[in-house]
Amino acid sequence: MATPMSDQEKRKQISIRGIVGVENVAEIKKGFNRHLHFTLAKDRNVSTQRDYFFALAHTVRDHLVGRWLRTQQYYYETDPKRVYYLSLEFYMGRTLENTMINLGLQNACDEAIYQLGLDMEDLEEMEEDAGLGNGGLGRLAACFLDSMATLGLAAYGYGIRYEYGIFNQRINDGWQVEEADDWLRHGNPWEKARPEFMLPVHFYGHVEKTREGPKWVDTQVVLAMPYDTPIPGYMNNTVNTMRLWSARAPNDFNLQDFNVGDYIQAVLDRSVAENISRVLYPNDNFFEGKELRLKQEYFVVAATLQDIIRRFKASKKGRITFETFPDKVAIQLNDTHPAMAIPELMRILVDIEKLPYDKAWEITQKTFAYTNHTVLPEALERWPVQLMEKLLPRHLHIIYEINQKHLDKISALFPKDMDRLRRMSIIEEEGVKRINMAHLCIVGSHAVNGVAQIHSQIVKDQVFRDFSELEPEKFQNKTNGITPRRWLLMCNAGLAELIAEKIGDGYVKDLSQLRKIAAFVNDESFIRDVSKVKQENKMKFAQYLEKEYKVKINPSSMFDVHVKRIHEYKRQLLNCLHIITMYNRIKKDPAKHFVPRTVIIGGKAAPGYHMAKMIIKLITSVGDVVNNDPVVGNRLKVIFLENYRVSLAEKVIPAADLSEQISTAGTEASGTGNMKFMLNGALTIGTMDGANVEMAEEAGEGNLFIFGMRVADVEALDKKGYNAMDYYDKLPELKQVMDQIKSGYFSPKQPDLFKDITDMLFKHDRFKVFADFEDYVKSQEKASNLYQDPKQWTKMVIINISASGKFSSDRTIKEYAKDIWGVEPSDIKIKPPNEPREPVETREAAMKPKSKGNLL
Repeated sequence: MATPMSDQEKRKQISIRGIVGVENVAEIKKGFNRHLHFTLAKDRNVSTQRDYFFALAHTVRDHLVGRWLRTQQYYYETDPKRVYYLSLEFYMGRTLENTMINLGLQNACDEAIYQLGLDMEDLEEMEEDAGLGNGGLGRLAACFLDSMATLGLAAYGYGIRYEYGIFNQRINDGWQVEEADDWLRHGNPWEKARPEFMLPVHFYGHVEKTREGPKWVDTQVVLAMPYDTPIPGYMNNTVNTMRLWSARAPNDFNLQDFNVGDYIQAVLDRSVAENISRVLYPNDNFFEGKELRLKQEYFVVAATLQDIIRRFKASKKGRITFETFPDKVAIQLNDTHPAMAIPELMRILVDIEKLPYDKAWEITQKTFAYTNHTVLPEALERWPVQLMEKLLPRHLHIIYEINQKHLDKISALFPKDMDRLRRMSIIEEEGVKRINMAHLCIVGSHAVNGVAQIHSQIVKDQVFRDFSELEPEKFQNKTNGITPRRWLLMCNAGLAELIAEKIGDGYVKDLSQLRKIAAFVNDESFIRDVSKVKQENKMKFAQYLEKEYKVKINPSSMFDVHVKRIHEYKRQLLNCLHIITMYNRIKKDPAKHFVPRTVIIGGKAAPGYHMAKMIIKLITSVGDVVNNDPVVGNRLKVIFLENYRVSLAEKVIPAADLSEQISTAGTEASGTGNMKFMLNGALTIGTMDGANVEMAEEAGEGNLFIFGMRVADVEALDKKGYNAMDYYDKLPELKQVMDQIKSGYFSPKQPDLFKDITDMLFKHDRFKVFADFEDYVKSQEKASNLYQDPKQWTKMVIINISASGKFSSDRTIKEYAKDIWGVEPSDIKIKPPNEPREPVETREAAMKPKSKGNLL
């Protein structure tokens, strides 16, 4: 149990965590007891910790609802341009603490819960993570929702309410085992079902030619049921909506033919339709062309576009024409997963709204923008034409038509250049005919962006070069960011308060103000305080590790942390080779001074990704040897963090000393974990890849441990031909490590266990682990040497924190708003529910029944 704060500590924390008013505390206690009694139907004699969590969550939610309704009324009355963020993933994590912070209720809730004789941290630990994402792409969407609300944008997140999120990872005998993530088992206090906005989505069928044009007929219908989650901005009373769709079978599903006879079977078959929103596909940076996945992609898009158009038409000012649609609607496609929105909007405008094709296409292009998240070829979505024809025949026709007009344009500009036509076509003709979804997105959008400067450059110069030569003005960069509310205030209150004491709390909404703390880089007491906060975070995490893993951790050791999805390009193997190198050095000369380290590696492997699963087994096997060798003692420990997820990131990141960002240059689009570590006072060891490049630019390259090949070096090595044996023969320490793995030193019962890994590293390593080994080890030595001088280390930490302001998602969203969406952030603070509204017109006019369609 966490010890309650002293009064002095509480006073110190008032600035950021909200005021503790007697009325506030009394009101929260009253709400808590009311919900325990009326919502949960329990009393204190029989209540569990989970009941207490739900009572508190409902109490906090009560404070959201009035603001939520007010916000939506305000949008209805002012009719701003709406931004729609379409994503198949929203990796939200937990909601309770974030909501308390954004509403300024955290201190009042802490005090109320303390007075009720309960422990806030224990209650927070009861909440399930909403794991509706794989990694960076889904977490980015969640950070963006927080920033859009904080900036007062009329924005909506649209996605799927997966019944099962990203699998829970168990490590069994060193191997990853997947378990279903039944996150809704106990209910979700934050969502509100909206059955009155249920919408039909069509699949299969065929296209008939009629006098009015093509008609999509004999389709199968699945209903989309919306569930709304409130998204509060930080201290501005704005509460936006994330709307997630759940699949429901219509009541006449399989019963249309009343002679079906088998009524029971017909009802049981409903689950087939409802499988659409059953489970999140657990692939990160990998395309799996399954029919169910395409169904999910179209399902979210079809329901969302109907909803957007309903809201557009139900405007207070009345809408007669679609001419103004792009002035009132901006749709951002988070990667190609929601790309079917492009042909779907065309289908609605042409087939249903009867617009001329060219006008519909102009509206479509002006409405959509596309964010690219990866340059790995195996991640690009390429759907077989045959599958599209079966599932969405009308959309295939529309895609063919889009492609034909697109190719006509290119052949007019480049007559007889057949190779260019082939490269730029939306339809790939080689082998199995496929639809290149990235090409569809580029052609159907007015803006295309990468997610870090280096990535956007690669997108323009290499991946989509033909397209950027044709329309250079379409291609932009929008470097990713993270929300400082969750990733500093919430997960590292000690550091957040320390900063606020020095520079005030304005940085929470304007992270660029962190530059001001650079002035204190030589301030002895500030250096001491920053170091103390880190030490406290490390102690707390060490206790957590001892409790969870029964491993004794040396809290004064360097916490060297590598957490992200397990993938060859992220090069957990390079880290692993370094661990074995350190182990060998200790064994070779046990008396020699060694800077103690705890290496913490965590992340999930896609269930079908054999190599990633072998990498986990290698790390755990190396850990078993290192952690049980008496010669090593507590100088080196290796921990594999089981079931890495948002709520675990919030614990490990504030405790990290060294952040591992070691992908092969040119492979990691941006990374956002790198930014979280920087903001929380870890130093980065990394390659010049993704956003690391801009982090080095902001902090000064000498304040990161940069190593390894740059993009140009990787390209040069590709030209020359990468030969792993060159490095193996040249570097004795690398040779020793590889010989140990090959000979079964780490798998004595099964000496050839890691043959697949060693074969890959020697014969077909796309990510050139050996090429960066020598420089990586040297860079690690630099980090160890600096760590021996705590003062110099902490000074470098302060420089990094002060340089991390650029990496706020607020800055990213401001750039999207200005350069892509054509909307203005708003400082207007909507009146809280306890103050009378200032109606734009009279209250009666605003609340007429016709408004219902648009309020939500």
